[in-house]
Order: sequence, then structure tokens, then C-alpha cells
Amino acid sequence: MFDVGLTELLVIAVVALVVIGPERLPKVARTAGLLLGRLQRYVSDVKSDINREIQLDELKKMQQEMTDQVTNLQASVTHEMREVESSVNKAVEPLAADVAVSPAPTFDATPAAEAQSASLPATAPAPVSAEAVKT
Repeated sequence: MFDVGLTELLVIAVVALVVIGPERLPKVARTAGLLLGRLQRYVSDVKSDINREIQLDELKKMQQEMTDQVTNLQASVTHEMREVESSVNKAVEPLAADVAVSPAPTFDATPAAEAQSASLPATAPAPVSAEAVKT
């Protein structure tokens, strides 16, 4: 920030020694050092606050971008779902019309079917044991 060399610092020290005097110079130097330290801390706090605000603004922008992308994706998915639903409905409509026109098949019990079911044995065959298989 300031370009102060060694010779310039010596000139400032000699002028301060002459103006302030040797008795008060250490006290003044100590006070100046404390004030300079406070100033440096204040400047670093301001810098960190500014950096935090910049990062917060970047995060808000990123959040808004993500929200916009999610909204666009949701709209796209909804649009595609409606297109698929309409194409499925178009494909199903002719089939639904055919089903409504043709009657459903019915199964009638005929005497031949009843006779055939009567000739079947009523009991299941007995299980074969392992010993009977060996012989």
C-alpha cells in the first residue's frame, strides 16, 4: 500500500524523537502500534465480511439456477407424460371399441362335459412309497 523504505523510517523516527521527546516517545510508539493493530483487524474483518457477502450472492445465484433447472425438468417430464398418455389412449381407443361391440364368450355346461367330469375318479391315486419302487 505505502512504499516506505528503511531510510524513510529513520527520518520519521528522528523527527518523532525531536518533536515528541525521548521521554514520551515509547508511550506514543506503543499507542500508535495498538491503533495500527486495531486498524488492521478492522480492515481484515471488513474484507472477510465482503467475501462472505460475495459467496452468499454466488450461492443465491446457484440456488436460483438450480430451481430454474428443476422447474424446466418438471415441465418437460409433465409434457412427455401427457404425450405418452395421449398416444396410449389413441392406441387403446380402437381396442376398447372392439371389446364393447363383441360380446364376451360364455361357457355353457353341456351334457358331454358333465359326463366326462363324472367319469373321472373322485379320489386322487395313492402315493407310491420308496420301498415299492425298489421292488
